[in-house]
Amino acid sequence: MKNKSYGKVSAKWIPIFSIFFFLLGMIFSNKFWAPLDTNNQFISQHRHEQELQIVSEDCATNKKKAGEKDKDVVNEVYKTHTSIQSLEKSMSILQMELAATRSVQEKGPTKGSSVTSKEGPPKQKAFMVIGINTAFSSRKRRDSVRETWMPQGEQLLRLEKEKGIIVRFMIGHSATSNSILDRALDSEEAQHKDFLRLDHVEGYHELSAKTKTFIATAVEKWDADFYIKVDDDVHVNLGTLAATLARHRSKPRVYIGCMKSGPVLSSKDVKYHEPEFWKFGEEGNKYFRHATGQIYAISKDLATYISINQPILHKYANEDVSLGAWFIGLEVEHIDERNMCCGTPPDCEWKAQAGNVCIASFDWTCSGICKSIEKIKFVHERCGEGEEALWNALL
Repeated sequence: MKNKSYGKVSAKWIPIFSIFFFLLGMIFSNKFWAPLDTNNQFISQHRHEQELQIVSEDCATNKKKAGEKDKDVVNEVYKTHTSIQSLEKSMSILQMELAATRSVQEKGPTKGSSVTSKEGPPKQKAFMVIGINTAFSSRKRRDSVRETWMPQGEQLLRLEKEKGIIVRFMIGHSATSNSILDRALDSEEAQHKDFLRLDHVEGYHELSAKTKTFIATAVEKWDADFYIKVDDDVHVNLGTLAATLARHRSKPRVYIGCMKSGPVLSSKDVKYHEPEFWKFGEEGNKYFRHATGQIYAISKDLATYISINQPILHKYANEDVSLGAWFIGLEVEHIDERNMCCGTPPDCEWKAQAGNVCIASFDWTCSGICKSIEKIKFVHERCGEGEEALWNALL
């Protein structure tokens, strides 16, 4: 009995032993497994850093590639822009050079020196077409021109045939159909046969539109090297004009005249007021360079350009400014020919005596010859080139 009781454990010790072994297990677990968790965290962190480094390197590589790509794109854009500018310039030049050909093709070619249109008479070949701007009230001015520098009758026809020089008074019609003004002009035309009638309503403030219509009409009727506009109160030496233009015959897109750059007049109470003065910048600015309106010449390509594009060419208040504006942005050679704006005697007379015969003479104070009806004969006698100069001119 005594030995059996010695092998038994008292019930009160069982909870104590349980707690003891539990604590012992906790200590053992913390001692051996904690480093494993730490190692796992370290490995995980290291792996995360490696991944970040790889991503960073990839980003840097991609960024570098992107930068190089952007640089390449910028270079390509610049090259493309340069190519476009060159192409636009070439297209502009090509358009001007082919404008006359396009107009001819629309009408259809023919043999010889003229071009036959689909409708109407052949298009006559000429060296230059001169349009003398005139009005219904200027009959006496026209007669004074006919009596001085403009050939008449058979001489006018001979000039066209031998020299290819066409001279016409250009004029439109009145606002009223078949008015007394139109009938008077019909009678004058039947007598002299030296008019170019335009589809244009006459009016002082419509000179820009009249110029466009004249050029378009002349291009339609004649295939000329040059087209000239002159006022009916200006004296012209036709032989000297022809010889001067002949020196520029081989040049494309030439604009010849006395080039000027007058002030843009914003005040409404002055003669040459420009309603669109604000387009030219600050008050007091000047116009771009353009030929004075008394007389100027343009080559065939420019005349054809105006003829084709006349519906969209903007008209300013002053006709000479409008013409100059139509050539802004085009490859046009401006030729400043000072012999086209000589003064009346003694200026043109002195130059003639020195062997430098003037092309055109007028008074700046009057924008033409002052009292031209009475004075143009005097100018012709003192500053005229002589009767044979025109027929001996080398073209």
